[in-house]
Amino acid sequence: MNVDKYFEEFEIGERYVSRGRTITETDLVNFSGLSGDWYPLHTDVEYAKQTPFKQRIAHGMLVLSIGTGLWNLQPGFVVAFYGMDRVRFVNPTIIGDTIHVESEVIEKTDKGEKGGVVTFRQEIKKQTGEVVVSALKKILVAKKPVY
Repeated sequence: MNVDKYFEEFEIGERYVSRGRTITETDLVNFSGLSGDWYPLHTDVEYAKQTPFKQRIAHGMLVLSIGTGLWNLQPGFVVAFYGMDRVRFVNPTIIGDTIHVESEVIEKTDKGEKGGVVTFRQEIKKQTGEVVVSALKKILVAKKPVY
């Protein structure tokens, strides 16, 4: 997803596809340390073997965070992250999966002088084409400067 233009320049229906990023064991360990989430489904091989997944899976919030990092957010256009709705973790992501983000502009809401909120329907998909995370993400985007 690109946020590299002003609020007025976004069009409903615009679509974006990000580059890919492979999830590694280091990602799981680092995220566990940073977040404090050491749940054994993510960190304990033997425990994970006994689950329906049969192996460790990435934290949903890790996948969501990496997906956000795949956005092309440009200073001067992005005012702030405005929020998320309808976040769902629909399929597991495992070590070695490569994810990318597919986004579509679905709504624009004018917020006056500060800018406007652009709402994106986002799907994070892995190399198989399966959706692993879906969400509506909202970005407060600057308006064109008036000189």
